[in-house]
Amino acid sequence: MKVFINDKPLDIASSEELPKDKTYECVYDHPVDLPASEDFHEDILIIEPSRDVIIKLLYVLRTRKLKNLDSVTILTENKKEIKDFIKSRFTVIKAAGGVVTKDQKVLFIYRFGKWDLPKGKFDKGETPEECAVREVEEECGIKVKLGPEICKTWHTYTHNRKSILKKTYWFAMENINDSGLKPQKEEGIDDIRWMRHHEAKVALVNSYPSMRYLYKRFLKLLPKVHTS
Repeated sequence: MKVFINDKPLDIASSEELPKDKTYECVYDHPVDLPASEDFHEDILIIEPSRDVIIKLLYVLRTRKLKNLDSVTILTENKKEIKDFIKSRFTVIKAAGGVVTKDQKVLFIYRFGKWDLPKGKFDKGETPEECAVREVEEECGIKVKLGPEICKTWHTYTHNRKSILKKTYWFAMENINDSGLKPQKEEGIDDIRWMRHHEAKVALVNSYPSMRYLYKRFLKLLPKVHTS
């Protein structure tokens, strides 16, 4: 599970999942308290933190800029317990969206000053697949064919003083008809554009870390996607 908190990735991993080729600048083994945030830099590994340490970590990630921090990884053999505990600290909202392809291009939307991918919240009774197709078609004015699930992303934000954790299901999709292509202005979408891979890489610089993570997963899922 990777959660983007204030655009910083927080990974929850077991020892089997820990990347063997990754080095950590700071390692805290069974810490009794959270180190000062001024000490946070580059990649941090926290081994089997207590719930009190996790609470403090979530608060620091949500409220501090932490410009020198790249990532935080929690190493635990009780992944489910830690994941459930982190979820319990937020109001969880579900959404779904899609990475839509047409020939060798991917559809991006421009919303709130950043390039993004179309997605939206569930309507009552919807499945992730139904929500993803509906939201993509509504936001972009197109018709799509649903493909395989790419991954799920998690990110946090604050709304009406509530801490929200949004779980988004992402699917690969194929364009069927884009003759009505049009950004859904009422959803804050100012522009919509088909992009080749090299254009997408440039656009993703002005996007969210979770979208860059998603796009990398998408390319791994579809190794035959043209990348020139």
